[in-house]
Amino acid sequence: MRMIFVNLPVKDLEASKKFFGELGFEVNPEFTTDECACIVIDDNIFVMLLVEKRFQDFINGDISDAHRTTEVLNCLSADSREEVDEMVAKALAAGGKTWKPIIEEGPMYGGSFQDLDGHVWEVLFMDTAKQQS
Repeated sequence: MRMIFVNLPVKDLEASKKFFGELGFEVNPEFTTDECACIVIDDNIFVMLLVEKRFQDFINGDISDAHRTTEVLNCLSADSREEVDEMVAKALAAGGKTWKPIIEEGPMYGGSFQDLDGHVWEVLFMDTAKQQS
């Protein structure tokens, strides 16, 4: 079984933990310290939030300013259009920022936002009934 750990630098760990908690994600205390937090997205998907000083230990070069440049697109699947809209609304209510407008392309319906540190998150519903017709 493969797992994915998305590692992201954050300025304020407590604020970021609260932000992702507002989206309905849990913190795994077993892999959380005062320098990092493990956010459980799903059984095999985790986001490791690392304070910038700790994140720097793992990289070569500088930390990208995600408010100014896009370093990655994180995309989560959704089970419905409503779930897309709900997650985007929760993110904005928790202090995230609008990134791009809702997209509707064939069977795809998606929304997006930036988290507190500017990292881009997309939420995508694939309507398989439309895809097959």
